[in-house]
Order: sequence, then C-alpha cells, then structure tokens
Amino acid sequence: MTIDRRTAMLATLGAAVAGKAVAQTAPPAVSGDALPLVLSEPSETIDLWPNGAPGMPAPRPVEVTTERSTDPAHNDRAVVGVSVPRLAVFRPARPNGASLIAFPGGGYVRMAIDKEGYEIARLLAAKGFTVFVLFYRLPGEGWADRADVPLQDAQRAVRLIRANAGKYGLDPARVAAMGFSAGGHLCADLAARFATSTYAPVDAADRLSARPMIAAPIYPVVSMAPSLAHAGSRRALLGDDPTPEAVREHSPDLNIKTDSPPCFLCAAEDDPTVPVGNTLLLHAALRGAKVPVELHLFEQGGHGFGLRGVAGKPASAWPDLFLAWAKTRGWF
Repeated sequence: MTIDRRTAMLATLGAAVAGKAVAQTAPPAVSGDALPLVLSEPSETIDLWPNGAPGMPAPRPVEVTTERSTDPAHNDRAVVGVSVPRLAVFRPARPNGASLIAFPGGGYVRMAIDKEGYEIARLLAAKGFTVFVLFYRLPGEGWADRADVPLQDAQRAVRLIRANAGKYGLDPARVAAMGFSAGGHLCADLAARFATSTYAPVDAADRLSARPMIAAPIYPVVSMAPSLAHAGSRRALLGDDPTPEAVREHSPDLNIKTDSPPCFLCAAEDDPTVPVGNTLLLHAALRGAKVPVELHLFEQGGHGFGLRGVAGKPASAWPDLFLAWAKTRGWF
C-alpha cells in the first residue's frame, strides 16, 4: 500500500485534530486481592471517540477487569464493560516506522488483554514495532448497531493510528492488524469490510483509510453459519436468531474482495473450541479473490494459545513465521 500526497496531507490534518485531546482514559487496573502486575504496563492510551462512542446504551456499561491467573509468574486479565474504547500504546525504544494494532479475543463477551494483547505487544515492541492494543466495545452490552460495534472501533482505531503517525514516528502506510479468536474475526472483518461505512465521521481522521497494510487473523472465528460458527461468538455478535442476511454480512469469508489486504493465517488442527475449518474457509476466500495469503496449520496447540500456550511445540514458531512473511510484504 502506498501513501500519496493527498493521504499524507490528510494524515497531517488528522494528527492536528487528534492532538487536541488531553485527558485519556487509563489502562484497566485490577482491584482487591489480585496478583501483582508481573510485567510493565502501557502508560499511554488514545481514546477513540472524542464525543463518546456512538450508540451508547443506558445504563452505560461499567468496565470491570478480572484477574484469572493463579500463576504468580503471569497475568491473565479479562476485561468487560468497555464504554470508552481506546488504544493502549506500546512504544519501542527505537521505532522502525511500522505499527500493529492487536485485537484480543474472548468470544465477544470479554477481552483477554494479557495473553492476546499485551504479551504480543511487548514482544513486537522489543523488536522495534509500535503496537496498539485495542479495547473495543463488546456487542452484547446494549450498544446500538450491535453487530458493527467492534468494527466501528477497529476502523476508527486504524484511522487514528494514521492520524498520529507523526507523533509516534510511523509510516502511515505500514499499519498491520492482528487478532486472536473472536479478535481474529474482528481482524478478518476489518480486512473484508474496511471500506464499509459503519459510523458517521467525527473529525478529519475519518477521511483516512481504515485498510491495514497486512492482516493476521490467528486461530480466528470466521463463519457465522451455524454449522461451523463458534456458538458463543455468534450469539454475542448477532443475537439468538440472526437473519440470513446478518449471517452473510458478518462472515468475513463471504465478504473478501480483491482489495482486501494480504493475510497471514495460523491455527491448530486440534483446536476444540473454534473448528479449524474457519481458518480454511478464510484461506479459500482469499485465494479465490487472488489476495496473497500465507497459511500455517499446526498439529498441536489447541485454542487460545497466544505465546505461552505453545511453548516447546512447533506452533511456538508462529510469531517468527509471521515476521518473516510480513517482511516479504514490505511491512518493515
């Protein structure tokens, strides 16, 4: 993806608009008797919506963070009730100009911010990439336009990263997206429907493209068809009795276009939660649209493996495989 003069000018204008924000919402914290935080936390965030997220329900969702880990060596927090969607920023010591937005999974009913957000962010930031972990709204918490709420946040987030490219020393063209499980569905949905109008523009940043340069849905939920869908993600996103039109609109494999970004896919054959057929459907759709795609299927790994879940197994190579592929696509 190349950035022309007009796009560069819009990015500069968007940065001026984004720079007006002063108070940003802090990253989530766990109160009570939770485990102490093991690793460094992001100290910086970017709120997505200057006048509040669209379609706010009444009552407003209350954000709650729960520590699920019993291992003092690792945190494993789950977040629900996000009413202020935002990006948690992981800055590298020496930025290489490339950035990545990460979408944690959690079945669209929670977000696993450590194992599918912060951990990959720290790994990539140590290698020079600027990483933004998205705290997106969960569709089943009363929002208007329920099924498009996560995509609204994803589109807005990519645009804001481009609008803030100068501040972070980034090339606005080299924005990647990566998502896990339901976050993988969001990543694939963004790849398929980045140009779909899902919200009314709020400032100059919304004149920028929401298309990521490359995308990496990792063990993704893809199909919303009952025969293959992850039932919990389908219910959370579309409700109990979605129409055939809603199923089609929110199945990324049915919406891939020739201008969808190149994709890196990986999953485990023994995934007991999200059938590997989801990944295969997306792979076939990308190939059918002649979109470049790299696929890695591992014999073992299960679901939700992130980085730590495949330690000592061949699947642990997936981050290095992603980086090797991303380099061939010109991301860095």
